[in-house]
Amino acid sequence: MMSKKKILLTGATGYIGKRFLPILIQKGFHVICGVRDLDRFVVPEELEQDVTVIKLDLLDATTLNSIPEDIDGAYYLIHSMSTSSNYKELELKCAINFRTALDKIKVKHVIYLSGIVNDKNLSKHLSSRKDVENELAKGTYNFTTLRAGIIIGSGSASFEIIRDIVEKLPLMITPKWLNTKCQPIGITDVLSFLEKALFREEVFNKSFDIGGADILTYKEMLLQFGKARNLKRTIITIPVMTPKLSSYWLYFVTSTSYKLATALVSSMKVEVICKNNDLSEILGITPLSYRESLDKAFVKIKSNQIASSWKDAFSSGGMDMKIAQYIKVPKFGCFTDARTRKYNNKQDCIEKIWSIGGTTGWYYANWLWRIRGYIDKLFGGVGLRRGRTNENAVIAGDSIDFWRVLYANKKEGRLLLFAEMKLPGEAWLEFKIKDEVLIQTATFRPLGLSGRLYWYSVLPFHGFIFKGMLKQLTK
Repeated sequence: MMSKKKILLTGATGYIGKRFLPILIQKGFHVICGVRDLDRFVVPEELEQDVTVIKLDLLDATTLNSIPEDIDGAYYLIHSMSTSSNYKELELKCAINFRTALDKIKVKHVIYLSGIVNDKNLSKHLSSRKDVENELAKGTYNFTTLRAGIIIGSGSASFEIIRDIVEKLPLMITPKWLNTKCQPIGITDVLSFLEKALFREEVFNKSFDIGGADILTYKEMLLQFGKARNLKRTIITIPVMTPKLSSYWLYFVTSTSYKLATALVSSMKVEVICKNNDLSEILGITPLSYRESLDKAFVKIKSNQIASSWKDAFSSGGMDMKIAQYIKVPKFGCFTDARTRKYNNKQDCIEKIWSIGGTTGWYYANWLWRIRGYIDKLFGGVGLRRGRTNENAVIAGDSIDFWRVLYANKKEGRLLLFAEMKLPGEAWLEFKIKDEVLIQTATFRPLGLSGRLYWYSVLPFHGFIFKGMLKQLTK
């Protein structure tokens, strides 16, 4: 019996990687998932026998020694656009380390998902993608770059930003870059190109632009989205909105972080239209139209089957964290609000906990949670707009409003959250089933005098909110 070919998948916890993993396994490969944080990556039971998980931090060259020497192919799905102001240097360093590591072993084919870089005046974000491509192309392996522009799919950053804008604003006063043309592509088409290009000799050592069937301005994309949702929208573009004002506009209206908004605004002034688009013919793929991609996304949302979301990236919270750093809740020097209450039905209580946040809300005084979200947004935080990816499924690493999931074990009945809101300190919120009661604990580790003043100022609200929430969870 022939052994399965081994494929290295980087970015396995990301928006594309999460969706691509089951496709690779369905194709008959054994997948080596390289992840920075082992605590964050949960392999579905049905995929376990075909997956090996290794710790892989491309900024730390020593971790690349864990890459097996017998891998046949690799996907490079690493981007760090919104994690740091010096992401360009970080992305290049990652590419150098990756290429150096793979040059030491015999890899037949490496595929990199990049951005469309046909414009002469590229943004910092797109020029970084081009630099990474140039570096990876120096390897001894066969190399292919697939260049995509705006990706449309349930949970994608572009889709969620468009949805935020259209569904919240009947009248839009927008910057002039909304007249820039682009060629959006559906996530299902991106995955098809990634899958079918692997080990195809016709694509070795070449780059290809991949796009959907339509070339549209961003304004046309917004209006078509409104039409798909039966929402009449009016858009007025003005030339006086500076890049900084545009970034603030995008940040306050949508669920994006300010760093990501800044990077997106600089890129949206650049046309991203396919020039070398013959890969569709080579691989036999007929890309969907923009409207068809929207319709597929809405089907996933309505059926609560969103496989991945950009909001679950740590960068969406403006943080570059590892779960292991925060999963042990501190006690020394901390303030705690611990409450217990006997539940009426254990399973009902757990289901409520696992559905908390997002459209469900926080079960008590939701208006106060919303006010807290608005305040957080004003101070540069994430606010409540991220919501949650799935209505009743939670895994470590997911975002729930302005919280990050550190630990989630439904059988054990324990959910641990870490606050990503702007705070003069660090905060945890834990729900734990034990001895027929629900234990609800809020922990705050203050930073200096301001942290202590903050705790005492919100203490009256905690008594009101947390008591009511516990009662609703257990009744």
